[in-house]
Amino acid sequence: MPSFSSHDGTVLAHHLMGRGEPLLCLPGGPGRPSGYLGDLGGLATSRRLILLDNRGTGDSAVPADAGTYRADRLVADVEALREHLALETLDLLAHSAGADVAVLYAARHPHRIRRLVLVAPSPLAVGLEPTDEEWSAAIHRRSAEPWYEGALAALDAWESGDEREETRLATRPFYYSPWNEAAEAHDRSYPMVRAARTGFHGEGAFDTDATRTTLDRLPAPVLVISGEDDLAPTADQAAAYAELFPDGRSTSVPGAHFPWVTAPKEFAETVEEFLSA
Repeated sequence: MPSFSSHDGTVLAHHLMGRGEPLLCLPGGPGRPSGYLGDLGGLATSRRLILLDNRGTGDSAVPADAGTYRADRLVADVEALREHLALETLDLLAHSAGADVAVLYAARHPHRIRRLVLVAPSPLAVGLEPTDEEWSAAIHRRSAEPWYEGALAALDAWESGDEREETRLATRPFYYSPWNEAAEAHDRSYPMVRAARTGFHGEGAFDTDATRTTLDRLPAPVLVISGEDDLAPTADQAAAYAELFPDGRSTSVPGAHFPWVTAPKEFAETVEEFLSA
């Protein structure tokens, strides 16, 4: 298993999969190990995937300073990995909360990005959180599903502060489309690390105005991907995110928050087409 020492001496793991031009992949959660990304729907057939286990997750070491779990401080780990791999520029893909780290990295190191793919991105780093009305409308779109009532009750409880694991699991049908045995197995495979999840959102992690100002000058092409049935981002929210970049575009693919799991072919083809353009 390849590893490297980051800026503070914490030993971090990265996993290699596939062949072709390298694609550095940042997991979300926050606090999930990179294994849940799998081969990104078969993208490893055309790309050499480099899957980073963020500090304290997967095969990476727990840091001595818990403050380094903070989203903006994870940027230094991405840069340390780029230097370790001796890559002048990066094709970078990030999922969900990983997108917060990716855009902070792009803001700090804009000329290191060749192309950037944001999959179902968290909006925290850029201050584009959905309104209550948008959130409610996205939830209601799935009201015909047989699991809807139970999952809605769990989601309300989770939003009210009930962070028990059974409550979290009961909300998960909203994050996959369709919700089936394969989706359930995927969701249970790589649980989040609580310390990494909590530390990610530490005070001072995000300066949205400064980040958006810097991203407005990012020279690299950016693709924002939303799942057609995702709660956030919806297609409209993904389009608004893409507009933050000079060369940003958005698209929707079948599925929800993990589209490569339930619509692998469509997902992989969409990413590969963008990276190859």
